[in-house]
Amino acid sequence: MKQDRRDFLKVAGLAAIAGIGAPSAFNTLLKGEATASEHGAAAEAGHGEAIAAPTGKRWGMVIDVRKFVANPDLPAKCVEACHSIHNVPNFGNPKDEIKWIWPDKFEAVFPDESHYKRHEALHAMPIMTLCNHCDKPPCVRACPTQATFKMKDGVVAMDYHRCIGCRFCMAACPYGARSFNWRDPRGKDENGNPFIKTVNPKFPTRMRGVVEKCNFCVERLAIGQIPACVEATGTTGAMVFGDLNDQNSEVSKVLSANFTIQRKPSLGTYPSLFYII
Repeated sequence: MKQDRRDFLKVAGLAAIAGIGAPSAFNTLLKGEATASEHGAAAEAGHGEAIAAPTGKRWGMVIDVRKFVANPDLPAKCVEACHSIHNVPNFGNPKDEIKWIWPDKFEAVFPDESHYKRHEALHAMPIMTLCNHCDKPPCVRACPTQATFKMKDGVVAMDYHRCIGCRFCMAACPYGARSFNWRDPRGKDENGNPFIKTVNPKFPTRMRGVVEKCNFCVERLAIGQIPACVEATGTTGAMVFGDLNDQNSEVSKVLSANFTIQRKPSLGTYPSLFYII
């Protein structure tokens, strides 16, 4: 993408947020009423604001933190499985870090939960964190180019070619689930080592100035496979994925049998991730 085109799109995006310049089209987008066309392997996106109908498919996940505690090697396996197939670059420092899924501390993932008199073991638990694929995603409403869009099955996906690097989606996401490429993911470090150790040709690499995040492995879902992180947990039951609207699905049965919590439920985003602590 040429710099002048990127600058133009940034200006257009700012104009949309400010309510000036082509107001009818952009205002429709910001209200979440515009639909996105088909993006690669992804199906046509649904309305940004709409909550999936009870009869439609809505992908969701239950993360059993207890199983990750019992299997200390699982967090690293999940990260490796996800990052390797999605060409997530490793820039070698926290400042430029790109992450789709990562373990974090309880108090960081659930800041609105009371930590008073909590057992010390709780703070040592590895809480796997990723995009929540919300029913009402604020990132979709904030994106001026529809680079971020919600699919009919509930997945919040991205079109990297549409991303102009404005980072409005990052500001809008209350979960910190998005990363910005300050450096060229396709480049090399000062020692000549590539930031992407082994490129997966089946998934696109990104460019500098583009936001990225977990996509629930839409490219795998399209061919009947489960997300890579879920597959990495094997038969441990640490991650259960499926259709939240299907009462007979495994994920629905796990939700019915266990007490779960979600991240920042008071915000009304309706996350598709549930945690068993």
